Amino acid sequence: MSGGRRVKVTSPQTRIALARRSRGVRGSLPLPGPADPQRAARVFREQRRAALRTVALLGLVLFGTSGLLAAAPAPADLTVSGLPLSWLVLMSATYPVLLVIAALHVRTAERIDARVPDPPAGERG
Repeated sequence: MSGGRRVKVTSPQTRIALARRSRGVRGSLPLPGPADPQRAARVFREQRRAALRTVALLGLVLFGTSGLLAAAPAPADLTVSGLPLSWLVLMSATYPVLLVIAALHVRTAERIDARVPDPPAGERG
C-alpha cells in the first residue's frame, strides 16, 4: 500500500445528517403537507371506501370457497394425482381470483386519483 492520505467517503444524506447534528437541530423536520388538503381528504375517503369493498370481496372469496368446500364433502373424497380435489381448488382457483381482485383494486384507486382534479397551478401552496 502507498502511504497516501486516507479520504473519508460519505453519502450526501450522511453529510446532511451530520451537519444537522452539529447545528443542534433536535427532532425530525416536519413533512410537507399536501398541496390541496381538501382534495387529499376526498381522495383518501374514496380510496378508503374502495379498499373496504376490496377487503369484503377478498373475505367473501376466501371464506366462501372454504365454506363451500366444507359444506359439500364430496370434493374432499376425490383425488387428482394423490391430492384431494379441495386442496387443488384452493390452490389453483383462488390465487388467480385474488390476483384479479388486486389488479381491479389498483385500477380503481388510480381512477379515483385521476377523477378528483388537481388544483390549478396558481392555487397550489
